[in-house]
Amino acid sequence: MNHAKIFVGITLATVLLSGCANYGSSDNSATATKADFNTALIAANKSLKAAAHANYVWRDSGKILKKAAKAAKKGDFKTAVKLANKAKRQGDMAVAQSKDQATAGPQ
Repeated sequence: MNHAKIFVGITLATVLLSGCANYGSSDNSATATKADFNTALIAANKSLKAAAHANYVWRDSGKILKKAAKAAKKGDFKTAVKLANKAKRQGDMAVAQSKDQATAGPQ
């Protein structure tokens, strides 16, 4: 009985460790193209436009998008896509924050 518990514990630990070791590995080896950057840029601009419409654009989102454009101009599309996706996430979070804070006030 005790050996069965140890075996189950070792098996579970092995599964968890192998899953954590492979997490995100496909993104690290992938190369980005200009088309990938253009797609990410369009999505980021759409997200930031929604944040601007809510009057809730975060301070650094525009700066991040400019860095992405500079990286793309140099041909570093992997960095450009990463930065454009970061700007998109900031736009999405800004919109969510604006909705969350819409009813904020003293309690």
